[in-house]
Amino acid sequence: MRVEIWSDIACPWCYIGKARFEAGLAGFAHREGVEVVHRSFELDPAAPAPTDVPVLEMLATKYGVSREQAEAMEARVAEAARGEGLGYRSDRVHGNTFDLHRLLHLAKAHGAQDALLGVFYRANFAEARPLGDRDTLVALAAEAGVPAEEAARVLADPDAYADAVRADEREAAELGATGVPFFVIDRRYGISGGQPAEVFRQALERAHQEGAIQQLPAGDAGVCGDDGCAVPSA
Repeated sequence: MRVEIWSDIACPWCYIGKARFEAGLAGFAHREGVEVVHRSFELDPAAPAPTDVPVLEMLATKYGVSREQAEAMEARVAEAARGEGLGYRSDRVHGNTFDLHRLLHLAKAHGAQDALLGVFYRANFAEARPLGDRDTLVALAAEAGVPAEEAARVLADPDAYADAVRADEREAAELGATGVPFFVIDRRYGISGGQPAEVFRQALERAHQEGAIQQLPAGDAGVCGDDGCAVPSA
């Protein structure tokens, strides 16, 4: 069984959703036979890189709200993250993620894609590190098991893995994904949003047993789309 996950490093619900999916996968009896592949999705492909725009400033501008309202939005997402045992800081900066996606494709060739995505999420959300800084990215890639010299070469060549990133994004559009995280099981079963772990476990069981095409909508699960990241009402 193959599970493909479209996500963006800038998406807090992708960060939370990864942890919830992994918890659901841990409870799936056939988990040893599951291959997980991470796919690229840019929420803000027009964002400059690098950037030093604080995420709270970006949210206030994007939604036309006050600083206090932006802080309240972030506080609710932070609560969800901490409920999964994840660190979460709101003093991080907002920026373009295209180079990070290119590095994730390089990491796939080294069998370190999932590890690097986890490192990127931690560095962004738990540590508020500057992911627009190339030295930082090279160091993070090396931490995940990607040779530093290869990561540096990819970052120096804007065409390296660019087509792979765009291909993932085209596939997402063809599958009808308008936001992330978006999970697809064997190209037969789709799940939108950072659903609870039990939802993922049940979806894996159902896909294993039935093999029927279905799509589970986001509902009240957290999801990030072109218009921002929705915060569940409860």
